[in-house]
Amino acid sequence: MTTRRALDLSIYLVTDATLCGPRGVASVVADAVDGGVRAVQLRDKTASTDALLRQLEALATVIDGRAALLVNDRVDVAQAARERGLPVDGVHLGQGDAAASAARDLLGDDAIIGLTANAPEHLAVLRRLPRREIDYLGVGVIRPTTTKADHPPALGIEGFARFAAEAELPCVAIGGIALSDVAALRQAGAAGVAVVSAICAAPSPHDAAVAFAAAWSAR
Repeated sequence: MTTRRALDLSIYLVTDATLCGPRGVASVVADAVDGGVRAVQLRDKTASTDALLRQLEALATVIDGRAALLVNDRVDVAQAARERGLPVDGVHLGQGDAAASAARDLLGDDAIIGLTANAPEHLAVLRRLPRREIDYLGVGVIRPTTTKADHPPALGIEGFARFAAEAELPCVAIGGIALSDVAALRQAGAAGVAVVSAICAAPSPHDAAVAFAAAWSAR
């Protein structure tokens, strides 16, 4: 069982097996973490439970403790992985996924739980939850994106800034983020930027991650 780590959400990779292509998800994640990614979310909506567990084992091996490892939606998979001793830190939940309180009960106090949020009503619900129930929010989309077909209307950077100012949790910007957006999003209050295609589909995931990390650190 892992202990709840001090989160570094600065460069947050959400995996996409299709965009990773023949290189494979584990290879792309290994290169990206080498380049500066500090949180990885395994997202595969179609994989079976066994396949997700095998992927988590492979990702835990290549990450080797250098980044947080989360699973999208599947609290049951995160729980099974942790029971097997895999260093899986927690889950990221959408508004339609398992309730955060139920996830916390299943995974324990040391788990990291992220939640998608992008509307005032989401913040109203969060304010009624016990403190420490949720560790961070994934806020977006910032721009229209093809990696999530059912995404809500784009917030843009100004919309993100307004949302982050009202939120009482770290906010990770997600959705259609380009390298040129990183500095403005940090200025707007982002705790990090979540990236899919800009790293998974890059000719060199390592170099793409290096560029995002440098943009995040630039003043």
